[in-house]
Amino acid sequence: MAKILVGDLVIRKSHGGDIVFRVTDIVSDKSGSRQVVLKGMHLRLLADAPLDDLERIDAEHLRDEIIRAEDIHNERLKRVMLRRDMEREKIEMNRSDSVRKYDFFDLPGKVLHIDGDEEYLRMCLKTYSQLNIEAEGRCIEEAKQPENIIDLIDEYRPDILVLTGHDALIGNGKKDFKNINNYRNSKYYIESVKKARIFEPARDDLVIFAGACQSYFEAILAAGANFASSPNRIFIHAYDPVFIVEKVAFTPIAKTVNLGEAIAASVTGIEGVGGVETRGKFRLGLPKTPYK
Repeated sequence: MAKILVGDLVIRKSHGGDIVFRVTDIVSDKSGSRQVVLKGMHLRLLADAPLDDLERIDAEHLRDEIIRAEDIHNERLKRVMLRRDMEREKIEMNRSDSVRKYDFFDLPGKVLHIDGDEEYLRMCLKTYSQLNIEAEGRCIEEAKQPENIIDLIDEYRPDILVLTGHDALIGNGKKDFKNINNYRNSKYYIESVKKARIFEPARDDLVIFAGACQSYFEAILAAGANFASSPNRIFIHAYDPVFIVEKVAFTPIAKTVNLGEAIAASVTGIEGVGGVETRGKFRLGLPKTPYK
């Protein structure tokens, strides 16, 4: 068997190779057995596994994984653009004669995305750009997000804040889902949300998405988030926060976000993400000038 190194893409044999992971570290436990720290290639999951449970994937497996991820991404982009075209048609139909000769301009919500994973952050920022959403990104490990959150909000003054990275339920056997210590990083998302709410208490003034795979959904919402993961403690996709945020950013300020549509726009769906009623952040402007 080929030697497994940090940076390799692997699957866990004991789980039937269901998830592709990247090896981030290899350590020895107290008994001397070598344990591997893993992060999901497209799922916001951290996991540990014995070295002998892992198998490197071949080029064909990697190609299939990349194609599958790109198909998911592109299909959701197409959905978004189709929805926006339909919404713009409705606006055009309702324009008064006095302004019909002028073009509107769009002012969607501005995003600050703080991510514990640099690779995922790059993927998300690229997608925000494709969706015409102004977004600022910072890669900060989950444990350090709470100590940086207020300064970053104060600096960028976003309409929408994303706090994500990786998470997981830990321990073996029957799990107590109400024990915060049974989650790798949920406590950091909760603390960050609480601090963000000290800066801006109103959920409609600063919209927050927080969490990752298997995160403590109820506690994150109770801390003040508008949207969170993971209601059924399942894995969520790297792009889930982006497509939830897009719906908020392009829902008019006079309306509340359609929760069903926002959740359906995510990759994972209602078992992986959820939230509470929230006003949109989109403003329509008139007229569009030739100087921008």
